[in-house]
Amino acid sequence: MSNVKQKQHEKRYDSWTTLNSKGRLYRKEIMARNGSGWKAVYLQEVDEKESVVRFWQEIYNENNELVEIHEKYPEDKGHVIIKKEI
Repeated sequence: MSNVKQKQHEKRYDSWTTLNSKGRLYRKEIMARNGSGWKAVYLQEVDEKESVVRFWQEIYNENNELVEIHEKYPEDKGHVIIKKEI
């Protein structure tokens, strides 16, 4: 495991968990500034060498319901609507 990369990831993200694959899943939560209750969660999966395997963003509404996913790496798949807001 790359200690330099690991330290960089630990500084950038709020929390992480070790995966069965010996990699890690890093997580950072950002609340909307407008007080709407919406939030974005950034997730980054790395392998045992701390190389990025997958990176995506999840969007949650004011009821903490997942409404959208945007997978950005390894391939940018754009925004996928999970729950349509009325």
